[in-house]
Amino acid sequence: MSTFTRTDTSIVSRWWWTIDRLTLLSVIVIAALGAILVLAASPAVAERIGLESFHFVHRHFVFLPLALGVMIATSLLTPRGIRRLALLVFLGALAGMIAVLFFGVETKGATRWLPIAGFSLQPSEFIKPTFAVVAAWMFAAQKLDEDVPGYAIAIFLFVLVVGLLLLQPDFGMSIVVSCVWAVQFFIAGLPLVLVGAIALLFVLGAFGAYLSFDHVRIRIDRFLDPSSGQGYQVEKSLDAFENGGLFGRGPGEGRVKEVLPDAHTDFILAVAGEEFGLLLCLLIVILFAFVVLRGFTRVFKDSNFFVMVAVAGLLTQFALQAIINIASTTNLIPPKGMTLPFISYGGSSTLALALGMGMVLALTRVRPGAHGAGGPG
Repeated sequence: MSTFTRTDTSIVSRWWWTIDRLTLLSVIVIAALGAILVLAASPAVAERIGLESFHFVHRHFVFLPLALGVMIATSLLTPRGIRRLALLVFLGALAGMIAVLFFGVETKGATRWLPIAGFSLQPSEFIKPTFAVVAAWMFAAQKLDEDVPGYAIAIFLFVLVVGLLLLQPDFGMSIVVSCVWAVQFFIAGLPLVLVGAIALLFVLGAFGAYLSFDHVRIRIDRFLDPSSGQGYQVEKSLDAFENGGLFGRGPGEGRVKEVLPDAHTDFILAVAGEEFGLLLCLLIVILFAFVVLRGFTRVFKDSNFFVMVAVAGLLTQFALQAIINIASTTNLIPPKGMTLPFISYGGSSTLALALGMGMVLALTRVRPGAHGAGGPG
């Protein structure tokens, strides 16, 4: 691609000269590190549950190139194309979430997956990036034309999405979706009275989840009362970080993957800490921070209101997912089953994250002359 000249008007050439190449490179590096860590962590997990050693590795290396292809293809779209794609996938994901309630497969007390052609699809993963874009579209529509009930539509869709998530139940993803939506609504100009009302609703919702869901109550009680004993996975995760030290025990020398049920998914950072040490963990955190901060820096220079709100939502989601995973692994918050973006094994999660990051790359491309609050772009 370096052979492209600025006078080349082909689609690929225009994409290359307008895309944020540093963000693209950072995401590819994160995905490459994830491939190495899945290769390190998953064979022991597969053998322990009676599968072929490289079962998860093979699946990850099927999904990873597909995810990168989705990200690149999505990044080629215009803002108008992003809105249309988001709406289409959002409606499909909503239908999938409804289907899950009737035909889904229950795992660890939750029904979130649909069996399709030998794979498990989690429709709710695709709700996160697409709902952020659709909500931004509605906020921008009302900002541009007060006769459009964009806020009311966004509120209705939010209640619908969170309601379906709680029926699965998936309290953690409900929190992420709620936080992203609240950030977008705030940027859209939500009155301070409503800010306080929504904050109160979030607090009441969290308390309600504590009373309603046993697994939520148990995790929070264990976190607030260390004397009752930490969760098994958290305890082993902390041991792994301690054993790894600054430089790690070396590739393949870790032991935590042999005993952690979720070593290849929710607790993959513990494997990184034990085998490659604190330095690799810090590199991963720096890469996540770079992607998020660079994205905000670029988008807040954009005068297109829809683009600003959509990218703010997508980056908030990306950052929250990384923060929740890292904080859970290091016992800074009660454990929550959430993957580390582009690092953990997980087909639906990886594809949905690639879709979201592709949207970020598309919306932050250099667009000479783009302006207006939610204009066509």
